[in-house]
Order: sequence, then C-alpha cells, then structure tokens
Amino acid sequence: MPEFCSCGAQLPPDALFCHKCGKAQRDIVVPETIPPVEEVAPPVAARPAAVPLNFHNPQAIRVALGAAAAAALLSIIPYVNVVCWLASGYFAVSFYRRRTGQAVNMESGVRMGWMTGVMTFAILTVLLTIWLLALQNPEVIKIIQIRSEADPNMKEVFKTMQSGPGIASVLLQLFVFTTLLSMAGGALCARLTRRS
Repeated sequence: MPEFCSCGAQLPPDALFCHKCGKAQRDIVVPETIPPVEEVAPPVAARPAAVPLNFHNPQAIRVALGAAAAAALLSIIPYVNVVCWLASGYFAVSFYRRRTGQAVNMESGVRMGWMTGVMTFAILTVLLTIWLLALQNPEVIKIIQIRSEADPNMKEVFKTMQSGPGIASVLLQLFVFTTLLSMAGGALCARLTRRS
C-alpha cells in the first residue's frame, strides 16, 4: 500500500481515499451479499362477502325452514301461536348469525323474518288442508259436533271452515299474522344483536 498519494499527500496506514484530493487508494472489494429474504405474511383470510338474505341463499333457507317448522308445530297450541311466530323470526336471525358469522342489519333481519313467516304459513297451510280433508269424514264431523256443543268457539270455527270465503279469510289472516310477526321478530333480533 502506498504511503503517498499522487498529489503528494502522505497517507495514513490502511487509507482507502486520499484525505487531500479524495482519490481512491485501492480497489474496494465488496463482499457478495445475499439479498434479504422478504418475509411474506400469510394471507389474511378475507371474510366472505355477505350473501343476500333471500330464497337463493341455501344457508338462510335451511335456518328459516327449521325455525318455521318449530313455530308451525308449536302454533297448534292455542294462545302460544302469536309468541311462536314472533320467536320464529327472532331465532331465525339469531341462528343464521351464529351459523354464518355475518352481522345482520335491520333490513336483512326483516327479510329473514319474512322468509321464516312465509315458510311458517306454507307449513300451516298444509296442516290446515289435512285438517279440512279430515273434516270430510262423517265420524270426524260427529266428534267435532259433540265438542262444539260444549264450546261455542269450536262451533263457530267449524262453521267458518265449511265455506269457501271463510277458508280464504282464515288463510289471508294467517298469512298476514305469520309474516308480520316473524318480520318483527327478525327486526328485533337484528337490532338487539347490533347493539352488542
């Protein structure tokens, strides 16, 4: 290693550059470096896009059908049916939220309640049809007439169910009550779960 630079300045030992003119005094060997490996973060599991609550959503259909079946079977008990229809919408939203992990807003809660109400109405219509077919049997009519003598409400129901407009009126009322109460239950659950 030279002791003097070409400009005449005396160099300190192991000098890389001249302190006077800045000329390089030796070739710098750059050690071969391995480029750092960038750590790639594992992909974050994206939350699946919210599927709209309608009859094209298989999860929503299964949950609504289960809640509707329970409500329809429990609504055979007098005076409990109104609570069952309200509860069916509430529990349909609650179970759907648990099963999918998706938040349900008020509009979706109403829609889920409506689906549950329509399915409840369909199940109750099938049960009512079976009951009306049973009324065609003369033995069943005798049993109902015996009971209707003790209960005047039963006589009125039997009379209503023997006319076409009476059946249509009952079906219309059943549709309105089941859907509206289920929608109210779905909205209630969506509102309560939104707060928590």
